[in-house]
Amino acid sequence: MSTFLPAPASLRCVAVVPTYDEAATILPLLDRLAAVRSGPGAPHLDVLVVDDSSPDGTADLVRAHPGHGDWVHLVTRVAKDGLGAAYRAGFAHAVDDGYHAIVQLDADGSHPVEQIPAMLALLADHDLVVGSRYVPGGGAEGWPLRRRVLSVGANAYARRTLRLRTHDATSGFRAWRVGALLRCDVLRTESTGYAFQVENTWHAERRGLRVTEHPITFSERVAGASKMTVDVAREAAVLVARWRLEELRAAHPGLLAPAR
Repeated sequence: MSTFLPAPASLRCVAVVPTYDEAATILPLLDRLAAVRSGPGAPHLDVLVVDDSSPDGTADLVRAHPGHGDWVHLVTRVAKDGLGAAYRAGFAHAVDDGYHAIVQLDADGSHPVEQIPAMLALLADHDLVVGSRYVPGGGAEGWPLRRRVLSVGANAYARRTLRLRTHDATSGFRAWRVGALLRCDVLRTESTGYAFQVENTWHAERRGLRVTEHPITFSERVAGASKMTVDVAREAAVLVARWRLEELRAAHPGLLAPAR
């Protein structure tokens, strides 16, 4: 069973936002999140920015924001060492601070943060809510054909290789019960790049968490550079294959024993 979740009025939530060179997008994102937390039926929502010492001054902009020290918080890490590591650092802070729910999202404005209240509401009956592009009602706007092919292909590969039910296993827009996140051992995962999303989807399904998908429309960033590259996708593909092989070896130790 998942840990008890308080009533919506007393639910403490935090959005964890990793950043590296997001000076062009972080303030508009914080303004959108401010509107979410002050809108009708607004959740108690704080924001934790995890900045990997961005040379473009992203952290300075966060510190100068009117909400800093109130509902906007900042963790500055020494160096850039991957998306997964940044999320783990942010999640660890959120757990230590006693939040009940964690939202994860990108800093580039691609995720429709206006959907956060609906996703948090779904946590009443679920452990993990995935903001999904690949269920009815979901989609993407402004993607070049190459990016669309890369996303669809990576998703299909991960789902088929790991036998996942979740349609958007690579989505980076999610809401977690903190207890469920800990059950998945997210703080002890190994991936550093975009495979982090797939690894956590895989763990959630294998450990019997109640996972649901909420349709979202993903929008291509309007400023800054995407961190998704062919090398990042290749790294994820290798990890997915390795995870499945290890899983099969555990289930059939004699059949798939490593060669000596």
